[in-house]
Amino acid sequence: MSSTVQTSDHAVNQAGPVGDTARLTGRQRLALFVLLTASFTLAVDFSILTVALPTIGADIGFSLDHLQWIATSFALCAAGFTLFFGRIADLFGRRRLFLVGIALLGVSSLGGGFAQEPVLMIVARVAQGLATAMVVPAALSLLTTSFTEGPQRNKALGLNGALMAAGFTTGAILGGVLTDLLSWRWAFFINVVVAVVVLVIAPVVLKESRPNERPKLDVAGAATVTFGLLALVYGLTTAGETSWGNPSALGAILAGFVFLVVFWQVEKRVAHPLVPVAILKRKAVAWGNIAGLLAFATETSLVFLLTLYVQEVLGYSPLAAGLSFAVLGAGTVLGGIIGPKVIGALGSGRSIVSGFLLQAAATIPLMFLGPDSGWMLLLLVATFIGGIANLVAIVGYVVTSTSGLPDTEQGLATGLVTMSQQVGITLGIPIMSAIVTARMNTLGDTGPAGVLGGVTTAIGVNALLCVLAAAAIALFLRPTKSDEVNARLTQAKAALQPKNLSALRVAPLARRPLSVAVAPTP
Repeated sequence: MSSTVQTSDHAVNQAGPVGDTARLTGRQRLALFVLLTASFTLAVDFSILTVALPTIGADIGFSLDHLQWIATSFALCAAGFTLFFGRIADLFGRRRLFLVGIALLGVSSLGGGFAQEPVLMIVARVAQGLATAMVVPAALSLLTTSFTEGPQRNKALGLNGALMAAGFTTGAILGGVLTDLLSWRWAFFINVVVAVVVLVIAPVVLKESRPNERPKLDVAGAATVTFGLLALVYGLTTAGETSWGNPSALGAILAGFVFLVVFWQVEKRVAHPLVPVAILKRKAVAWGNIAGLLAFATETSLVFLLTLYVQEVLGYSPLAAGLSFAVLGAGTVLGGIIGPKVIGALGSGRSIVSGFLLQAAATIPLMFLGPDSGWMLLLLVATFIGGIANLVAIVGYVVTSTSGLPDTEQGLATGLVTMSQQVGITLGIPIMSAIVTARMNTLGDTGPAGVLGGVTTAIGVNALLCVLAAAAIALFLRPTKSDEVNARLTQAKAALQPKNLSALRVAPLARRPLSVAVAPTP
């Protein structure tokens, strides 16, 4: 060969393993089943109790003004600890943390299902939130390290994104069905069954993954980012449930920002940071996660707005309202399936932009919803198309935010991805709720007409956020020369694999011929 190229181990790790087009083995299929089952179950948990809250309150003695803590306690822990546990997965083993989290989910769900008084219910929901913070980033990092970067990984992430987004919608449907036909307690007991199945299969099909050298845990960074996220999520949730003028909400939001600023300063100075500043300076990671936050914020808050419309304006029952979102769930599943194909054709950045623009186009007609049930056809068609578009954007952001990173940083990367998702879910609903309330106050009407005015105004803001997200990603998430170099290194990595040496073809790097010298193997 005429010339050689030398790459560091780090660069090679970033490129990812070879065999993008390889078929999944039987073990990989089982691993995918286990990881997707866990992710879907935890996504369902975000919304499964929403419809059942009044019934739960009546059964175990929750006062009406404290019912929201059944949901809030879960969201606080799920969002607040996810980055911390994402890093713990990198340091101490992703499979180990995944199994611990699944076990905690089973035990806490059993406790919640048998709860007879409010304290035990809150303890169970806190433990479920912690289990979610453990399992979701661990499962996602196991996905990214178990499947080859490229079409194989994109397909796995597409299915994962589809099921997680569909899980949020399915939770509302399943919660209504279980509450009406059986008991709200089965919303907890189902998790116990899932946990047992996963714990039986997972140790056999999942391989442990962690670095050979275990760096010290950044305790100061872990504390400040956790307190910051807890305060921020608490403040946003409180603002949405009361008002944005609530001193407790504003104080918590301010404290959250202060903690996060302190966290950033800590990360720049410690020897082994929880989140290396360098990773946050990568445009793909930073803007990919911003896209993810906005994707989840817009779609989950739209479900909230349409729930208000269907129940408060059209007068549907909670069960009927939940079932009306089955079409949206089908759209999200389809979007997750076609998302990897769109990424293969357009690239992840353009896929995000296209997804947001199509989501905006599907959301804008919903601004014209009227007060009678004849508008349901428009709602169903628009939410189906919007669900497809939203999942294309979600798959694009996950692929963007986790590609080109070494396996040792995949837990961190997926922790960031999970944090963006959960903060987005928590952020969107309070903001849209505040817009609805403000519009209703302006109209001076708290009846169906006032709700309709508030909902359609908030839907307009939702669509505008989709357009702004598309513009920002198109402007700031452009491929750079370093991105092209990383792509060439990926090809070089593939060429270095023994099974590919017989057909070695490496693309040019930086407009110069590139060949790889390979030492003969004994």
